[in-house]
Amino acid sequence: MNIDVGRSLLIIAVCAVCTFAERALPFAVFRDKEVPSAIRYLGKALPMAVMTTLVVYCLRNVSFLSVGDYLPEVISLAFASGLYLWRKNSFLSILVGTACYMILIQKVFI
Repeated sequence: MNIDVGRSLLIIAVCAVCTFAERALPFAVFRDKEVPSAIRYLGKALPMAVMTTLVVYCLRNVSFLSVGDYLPEVISLAFASGLYLWRKNSFLSILVGTACYMILIQKVFI
C-alpha cells in the first residue's frame, strides 16, 4: 500500500497533536488543584511496571536448552540492570544494554 506525501504529513501532524495533547492535559486539569494521591501513586508505580512488562515481553521466548541460547540475554540484562543501578539513567541503560546484546549475538555467540 503506497501512501502519498500529503497523507503521510497529515498522519504525522495528527500524531503530533495527539501526543502534545496527552502531555499537556494533566497540566491543564491540575493547574490550580492539588494532584490526587492516586495520580501521584501511578506516577511513581507505572514506570517500573512498564519496564518490567517490557523485560518480560523481551525474554518470553528465551530457550534454556543450551547456554548459547540464553547467555546473551542474561549478560545484557545484568549489564543494563547494573548500569541503571549505578547511574539511574533509563535511556543510558537501555541503549547500552541493547548494544551489548547486539554485539553478543552478532560477534560472540554466532
